[in-house]
Amino acid sequence: MISRPVFQPLLISLVTLLTSQGLSSAKEWSVPVGGNAFRTQPEPGGRSMRRGGSLRLRDSSEVHSVYFHVNDAHTLELGLKGNAIDHPATILATVEETKLSCDLQPGSAKTYPLGEIQIENAGYVRVDLQLAPAAGGNPSGSAQITDLVVTSDDADLQLDYVKTNDGNMFYWGRRGPSVHLSYRLPRGTDLTYAYSEIMVPVGEDQMGTYFMANGFGEGYFGMQVNSPTERKVLFSIWSPFRTDNPNDIPDEDRVETLAKGDGVIAKDFGNEGSGGQSFFVYPWEAGKTYRFLTEVKPDGDGNTLYTSWFGDKAKNEWRLVATFRRPKTDKHLTGFHSFLENFSAEQGHLQRSAHYGNQWVCDVNGKWHEITRAKFTGDNTARGRHRLDYAGGSQDDHFFLKNCGFFSETVDLDQTFERKSTAGQQPEINWDQLPR
Repeated sequence: MISRPVFQPLLISLVTLLTSQGLSSAKEWSVPVGGNAFRTQPEPGGRSMRRGGSLRLRDSSEVHSVYFHVNDAHTLELGLKGNAIDHPATILATVEETKLSCDLQPGSAKTYPLGEIQIENAGYVRVDLQLAPAAGGNPSGSAQITDLVVTSDDADLQLDYVKTNDGNMFYWGRRGPSVHLSYRLPRGTDLTYAYSEIMVPVGEDQMGTYFMANGFGEGYFGMQVNSPTERKVLFSIWSPFRTDNPNDIPDEDRVETLAKGDGVIAKDFGNEGSGGQSFFVYPWEAGKTYRFLTEVKPDGDGNTLYTSWFGDKAKNEWRLVATFRRPKTDKHLTGFHSFLENFSAEQGHLQRSAHYGNQWVCDVNGKWHEITRAKFTGDNTARGRHRLDYAGGSQDDHFFLKNCGFFSETVDLDQTFERKSTAGQQPEINWDQLPR
């Protein structure tokens, strides 16, 4: 038996005493810019983020913002890990009204202190970084940043941010959390139709957003903002053969397009599962209400037919999107849900939201059932606390979803919400006049 030195228990007691009196070493976090920084001026995008996850600052007119979340108010020390390129470079940092700076030198990366900031409330902290312009005839430097270093003497303080690139998390974290509404369906009856409406508030229609209205077990249907000048309505069905490469799908497992509306493009899709996709360009507008109708019907031969229609509610119109046949499937409507998603990593710092309302399902006997309850859930980005800027719930006669933007009022996941009834707005559809 090896005996411990008699002074070891005394040393342990001394360390415990010092720690309990707040004399322990400071706590430090390294916030990687690869998953937590965005170009916020002059506009989102640019080529400053390097493939390895570092941020290259070379233009003094650009501002890149780093975000992290704190669970309490506190005084923090900030620093930057990086190096200058070719010539010394000064980096300016702004946190609300506080202005800080540090001078980076060429050579290997190291941590440079920026200074102290006071955080008044729990929530997200935004740190704006900018290259100082050249002055006094000196050559203009550039810099490469890998981490924002945060230090605190509070051992209980918690920081949340995208910590590593494991599982390509820098990409998913910059896209932000996706949030969903899973609707409570009537039991004991086969359902054929799903109906819902979406209104996107003015200013919440950010580029890169998919406002998904009618989701179900085998596909999804909604509207997107694809560019500053282009918007689409999109309806997709997954193949029963699981792959991200549509070329790998055997012929007997392919989703077949049976019909499509005017101006609709229908083709295979991949990279997020594979199957059949249909879409058309449509200039939908924020502030207006649009309606979505999806039919799910077995064809009697071991396949299921999926058809979706879209329209401007105020115009009382219906446009056929497409009809797909999914092989090796014999079922009615299941898993009715909606979601809100950002698919552009460069736009992940911009808030988006939508009102989801007037949900109904129709059974095989032609009876409509109103849906007034929904469970609010989030994806792995939300559940893993990589991003906490998500919310959902009910407001009067509609549900809502909100994500991205680094707002601090997070809504707990897995809650069930109930909206007020809109029984007076039950869908009135002339089935014989629906385009097919």
